[in-house]
Amino acid sequence: MQYTRLGKTDLDVSRICFGCWQLSPSFWGEVPVGPWADSVRAALDLGVNFIDTADAYGDGHAETELGKLLKQDGTRDRFVLATKFYWNFADGPRHPDTTPDYILRACEASLKRLQTDRIDLYQIHAWDAITRPDEVAKAFAQLKREGKVRWFGVSNLNPEQIDLYRSHFEVSCLQPPYSLLARDVEARELPYCLNHNIGVINYSPLFRGLLGGHYTADSIITGSRASGPLFHGEGLRIILAAIDEAKNIAAEFGLTMAELAMRWTLTHPAITSAIAGVKKPEHIKGVVKAVEDVLPQRTWHQLAGLFAKAKNEALAPTK
Repeated sequence: MQYTRLGKTDLDVSRICFGCWQLSPSFWGEVPVGPWADSVRAALDLGVNFIDTADAYGDGHAETELGKLLKQDGTRDRFVLATKFYWNFADGPRHPDTTPDYILRACEASLKRLQTDRIDLYQIHAWDAITRPDEVAKAFAQLKREGKVRWFGVSNLNPEQIDLYRSHFEVSCLQPPYSLLARDVEARELPYCLNHNIGVINYSPLFRGLLGGHYTADSIITGSRASGPLFHGEGLRIILAAIDEAKNIAAEFGLTMAELAMRWTLTHPAITSAIAGVKKPEHIKGVVKAVEDVLPQRTWHQLAGLFAKAKNEALAPTK
């Protein structure tokens, strides 16, 4: 495993981050906790020291199960622990909330579920248009003063939104989607983070599993992905054809498709760590080889062009 410094923090993190979004039934259905717990242990054995979750994943379910496991195994201090807040699911129907009072309550609830006395990286899950950044900063200053949070980050924000927060507190990390099939952040967010030495941990590097190389044209993809135009019908067929071509490239490097897709994201100089969404041990074992090297410039652009063309063709009928 390779490790790198997260932005301006003092956190040295593995270039693969274990993601806990899979323990969110509304997105992924019911995921057995046993194999997932074995995955966390396997990740640690493979050198992964970075784990990311959120209070919104299963409305506390992911944090609760992670907390139980870390307590049971005595492994809390072996991980850099990141979580997120934004969705208030404690006060009636779920809604965005980054008010100071809620931030303090959400942090206390996360600490309790995670069975820890501190969060290493506490992230705002999305942009809240109606809470002033200076109000957010007040809560953050209190959490840092009390030793409950070490560093703060954001997720799914653009540079202008990050700038508003940076006027009031240090933003150490951005968590955006980024993969061969989701490259919008290359234009502005990734250059911005490079320029300001802000760490980047990208989620969905395998585009919610599609780039893992396991699907066929006959696959029936269910859950929240089913309605996506790239996950069924002609769109899926076009993307799978690109994946078949990319597998030949992967073979040249002794990689699987999943490893190639992960290495592609990790080759970008702005990316600190790529989040692997994991349900079972073979999922984490199947991507860690990606960190061993970066792709040659020609290959990186070859893959970028291949999937840009495929995505354009796949989405053409829906435009």
